[in-house]
Amino acid sequence: MVEEKSISKMTFLTGKQERHLKLSGLEPLVVTPESNFINVGERTNVAGSKKFLRLIKEERYEEALSVAREQVEGGAQILDVNMDDGLIDGKEAMVKFLNLIVAEPDIARIPIMIDSSKWEIIEAGLQVVQGKCVVNSISLKEGEEDFLAQARKIRRYGAAVVVMAFDETGQADNYERRVEIAKRSYQLLTERAKFPPEDIILDLNIFPVGTGMEEHRRNALDYIEATRWARENLPFVSLSGGVSNVSFSFRGNDPVREAMHSVFLYHAIKAGMNMGIVNPALLEVYDNIPKELLEHVEDVVLDRRDDATERLLTFAETVVGKEKESKVDLSWRDEPLQKRISHALVKGIDQYIVEDVEEARSRSSRTLDVIEGPLMTGMNVVGDLFGSGKMFLPQVVKSARVMKRAVAHLLPYIEEEKKAPQTLKEERSQGEVRTEEEAFTPRSGAGGAGKILLATVKGDVHDIGKNIVSVVLACNNYEIIDLGVMVPPQKIIETAKAEQVDAIGLSGLITPSLDEMAFLAQEMERQGFQVPLLIGGATTSKAHTAVKIDPHYSNAVVHINDASRAVTVVGELLKKETNQEFRANLKAEYDNFRKNFKKRSKVKEYLSIAEARENRYQIDWQTTEITKPNQLGVQVIEDMELEKLLPFIDWTPFFRSWELHGRFPAILDDEIVGEHATSLFKDANELLNLILEKKLLKAKAVFGLFPANSVNSDDIEVNSEATTGAKNVIFRTLRQQLSKYEGKPNFALADFIAPKESGVQDYVGCFCVSTGFGTEELARSFEAEHDQYNSILIKALSDRLAEAFAEYLHKKIRTQDWGYAPNEALSNEELIKESYKGIRPAPGYPACPDHLEKLTIWDLLKVEERIGVKLTESLAMWPAASVSGYYFANPEARYFGVGKITKDQVADFAKRKEIPLEEAEKWLSPSIADE
Repeated sequence: MVEEKSISKMTFLTGKQERHLKLSGLEPLVVTPESNFINVGERTNVAGSKKFLRLIKEERYEEALSVAREQVEGGAQILDVNMDDGLIDGKEAMVKFLNLIVAEPDIARIPIMIDSSKWEIIEAGLQVVQGKCVVNSISLKEGEEDFLAQARKIRRYGAAVVVMAFDETGQADNYERRVEIAKRSYQLLTERAKFPPEDIILDLNIFPVGTGMEEHRRNALDYIEATRWARENLPFVSLSGGVSNVSFSFRGNDPVREAMHSVFLYHAIKAGMNMGIVNPALLEVYDNIPKELLEHVEDVVLDRRDDATERLLTFAETVVGKEKESKVDLSWRDEPLQKRISHALVKGIDQYIVEDVEEARSRSSRTLDVIEGPLMTGMNVVGDLFGSGKMFLPQVVKSARVMKRAVAHLLPYIEEEKKAPQTLKEERSQGEVRTEEEAFTPRSGAGGAGKILLATVKGDVHDIGKNIVSVVLACNNYEIIDLGVMVPPQKIIETAKAEQVDAIGLSGLITPSLDEMAFLAQEMERQGFQVPLLIGGATTSKAHTAVKIDPHYSNAVVHINDASRAVTVVGELLKKETNQEFRANLKAEYDNFRKNFKKRSKVKEYLSIAEARENRYQIDWQTTEITKPNQLGVQVIEDMELEKLLPFIDWTPFFRSWELHGRFPAILDDEIVGEHATSLFKDANELLNLILEKKLLKAKAVFGLFPANSVNSDDIEVNSEATTGAKNVIFRTLRQQLSKYEGKPNFALADFIAPKESGVQDYVGCFCVSTGFGTEELARSFEAEHDQYNSILIKALSDRLAEAFAEYLHKKIRTQDWGYAPNEALSNEELIKESYKGIRPAPGYPACPDHLEKLTIWDLLKVEERIGVKLTESLAMWPAASVSGYYFANPEARYFGVGKITKDQVADFAKRKEIPLEEAEKWLSPSIADE
């Protein structure tokens, strides 16, 4: 047994910096005290999904991957993989499935939880998994020596660990036992195994309540109280558990189970639980639980009455099968004025807002008081609800639309009062006396919380995420200066100085934008201009922000990965009382992250480019299937009928762009976000119908199919002279260099094209499609009407239509123009899953992260001349709703991620491209491993 001591006095600090659980797949997951609850997807567990078990037993691994993909698309942030079944070779199945996941970037982006009761399966998984994973689980069941031996191995593999509250005498089933085992396990891990405390996840056993057995009454409450004890006494641990266990006694009664899960989570999260396995389909919004049901459930979960179980069992019979009612309710129009205005803002209802603010104006000394009083009061309610997770992003954007329309109505009166303020004040003072309930107390004023400048950096054209952040911050009383897209650094700095902003937010989607952000930080430092920098956008990450931007700027730099976090971070950055401490802590956190990141980077082993080419993917070119295209050369589609694209729309990413996570169409029935997703989907289709009816958008495409062969291992020589009369071009591809396990090749796209020396004639294609012609004009017209909601909606729809066009055209290529799959008959769901033969990778994405190859596509297809899609100086496409890429037809062609490459490949690439080394390093910098 370990020596007894006061754990609460133990310190695990680097300077003043607290340590956080850091996991990763292809993308990092950092769990901080500010993080929302981390959901673990369990459907890739053979014990948790009959479908997954069946697929693994039948060795249908490709279909089993779709289960994993559904979990990721459904919002899982960690993927639990378990292969413990008597009829399965668990070790073989675990290794095979994890290896397959590596080749699926959309799945591999989140961390893996290797789940098994057998150590040999866990260790086999640890040997093949990528990134930093979690082991689930170890315990003291077999004694301290086995526990420590396993912990030390897990630490050497660089993984985090779930520790079960289980020891030599059995599972912890009360508060005292949970605390005893948690304390003992923590001391053993941190003192004897030297295990990082932030990598410890305690599972303190969630057991059923409401079973009718006296010894089970405190199951939930003991877990909650033990969790609170662990949070206060065991520094830096995470607390987890399987939430569905708590409602096991009420199987078959979903309304009661949903309420029990929500009540349990509400109290457990407040106590310190920060992750767990939760089925979103069995979760009610806490505030939406009917009052009487809530009381009965909390009585059971919190053990508040001796007869709580009997009362809930009786009451449960009255709620079985009840459906939630939904109807239009205008009773709020009878409420006092402030409540009506707040209701309109929260619900996004703009029909009556002009009427209501006009009434408010008639009762105010000056028009500005209406904005500073009732409107900001309502918007503060919106901000609070969104920040607490009780409102969702589409609702907040609708709220902003109501606010803008109200302000637009009031602005002429404000301008009038500026001209004759005293006269108007005297006239107003003679009006009716306001009651206390209807009085409006001015707040700090519109924008009173601070002034924020937002911009998409030079060369980048994507702004949906930036616009959403703009709306959310504005809803929280910040004044926003939005400079739009493709903004040069000097304009950002000059405007920020002139407007005396409190912070600058930078957005970018394409990888060259990362360098623009770093340059801007360096320039601000050089000029001595010091305001906090907020970094956001699809290609940005905490790692890049910490490693490439933060060291060059002495003020605060912080990565923001979602709109709700923006409000919290900006609030802390600008809080007068504590902002210096917050900024210092940020600096320390990023410095610590940077040190650990560099240590972690050095652990990975890379092959030289010559060695990687030796280990390239091999295809038997004498037997593989090669089809000559039915029509070689370049073709143009001048005006695509948008109606034909509708069946190809993948709606899941559309909802994700609004921070509504779940797979379409199931998301429409989701218990948590279904109502909001349905409303958003209805609005999107109404706007889509208007676009089709009025022909508001124009879609164009250009594509070409050409004879081609690979040369010099990594290049693809395109014989365009034979079809276009223009000179031949060469596509330069990049090759994976990470050292692989024996038998695993290092891929490059050139591997899927027959080498010239094989004597086999092969073919390649490339394309560009756009549905963005007219999008910007429509967005501006909506903004002129103070309708930011539809402005964002039209951009999101244009993006979906562009992706649908790319999918439509690829099918046309496969079945007609190239014709290598003439009998293909796939559903839209199968198209979304990419169940077809062949691939269409795009420059800038994992298989070909080099944006420079867009220039070759533009040169080959004459894209700008033929359809008007331009490339910015950072090689972003304009209009933004555009997609470009390649076509590969070989049956063995697959998607992969190049990952990090070494400088010997960068130098080789520069030589092949005939460009200066500095230019190659600039374009490839996000991919370089050994900087």
